[in-house]
Amino acid sequence: MDESILVCVYYGPNGERLIRRGGKLANMLDCPLYVLTIDPLPEDELDIEKIHFIEQWKSLASEHGAEQFIVKYNESRPVAKVIGEVARKHNITQLIIGQTAQSRWKEITKGSLINVLLNEIPFVDLHVISVSRELANQDGFFEKGIRAYLKEDREGYRLCFNHTQSDVFEGIFYKEVGTDFNNGVFKFMMNNCMMEVQVVDDYVKDFEKQTAPPAGVKE
Repeated sequence: MDESILVCVYYGPNGERLIRRGGKLANMLDCPLYVLTIDPLPEDELDIEKIHFIEQWKSLASEHGAEQFIVKYNESRPVAKVIGEVARKHNITQLIIGQTAQSRWKEITKGSLINVLLNEIPFVDLHVISVSRELANQDGFFEKGIRAYLKEDREGYRLCFNHTQSDVFEGIFYKEVGTDFNNGVFKFMMNNCMMEVQVVDDYVKDFEKQTAPPAGVKE
């Protein structure tokens, strides 16, 4: 029987890991790859952080040869129902989802998505990729992402939050928790790739070094 893989991602640090896992499996099985994300809000009501995640996932899905990146906006139905609908439409045989560790009480009171999925799409093999403790806690180090810009001046690239004609890059700034200055991470698109640079006291130091491709990799 021909195989077909669906990766389900949601906002957070695990999405990239899941897509890469799905891409690797699709390559091994030489089969189609699909990526799905679901949001209860309409597309025009998404905040900048969610938009950033979707753009990043689209790029990564394309990098791994995905047949389609599917976004279900304004979705009020149960997640399992939507996943099941997509799985049947694309003849999915392998489903990849991520799950953080949850307490037994939460599982009892809210139910397990895994059990619901197994009932909804019993014809699909389910792969549950756990989030490592380090990865799951990563968001706790940064505040919620906000739209920001990099502007070039005499000292280098300076972070700013007001759009002007002299802005060089537009992206999202994640400020470190507990700091009074603008220290953190700035994520943006450059040459169709998602880039990440460190911001220290409003400035990105060694911009060219931070954005250079790894040794042996051509741009």
